[in-house]
Amino acid sequence: MSEVFDVDSVVLDIEGTTSATGFVVDVLYPYSRSRFGALLSQRSGDPDVARAVAQVRELTGDPDADAGAVEKALNTWLDEDRKATPLKTLQGIIWAEGFARGDLVSHFYDDVVPALRRWHAAGVRLHVYSSGSVAAQRAWFRSSPEGDLLPLVEELYDTENPGPKQEPDSYRTIAAALGRRADPGRLLFLSDRPGELDAARAAGWRTVGVRRPGEPYYEQGVGDHAQAGTFDEITITRSIT
Repeated sequence: MSEVFDVDSVVLDIEGTTSATGFVVDVLYPYSRSRFGALLSQRSGDPDVARAVAQVRELTGDPDADAGAVEKALNTWLDEDRKATPLKTLQGIIWAEGFARGDLVSHFYDDVVPALRRWHAAGVRLHVYSSGSVAAQRAWFRSSPEGDLLPLVEELYDTENPGPKQEPDSYRTIAAALGRRADPGRLLFLSDRPGELDAARAAGWRTVGVRRPGEPYYEQGVGDHAQAGTFDEITITRSIT
């Protein structure tokens, strides 16, 4: 890919883009599954846990669901890889604690961290928009194999705020928050999912589809979006505007 992107900000997807989906599915999902029950039974009074439980009850249409029924719903959504906000919230709590204890270390493709450091040094603002909760994102970047990467990124967004990743309004909300409501073309979104790329472009953003062999959306492709196999193929500059 030879196109050069002159933008102020890059917004990053995580799974399939900066990091292997397989790591999330094979390592993080089982880790959270084994700990849902204890979290629900021992910390039901935690405000974040209580809010997530209320959301599970609303989504399942069972206002009286007990901890066992809530855990069953979470595991079903996990099996379906459903991007349900309460599932992501509770996973985020569990993962953040696992990263803090040293049980978990996040994964990044080899080309990602050098590119992020390069773009950051050039004055490009880096942000994250992932279906994983903001708490999980923060722990993910803080606990990389190369140490704490959190200083490289600024704003973090999930499906609770600003909303679903395949809705253009979510990207408009982010643009407004970043001060780019009037010129969303100064924002670049990197993702492996065509539906997310379509939504970002509908909101006026620039887009690059990241296609990595072995990732779930590799064979599907990224439609007519610019595409790259690694971050090394993405050239980003930032002119002063």
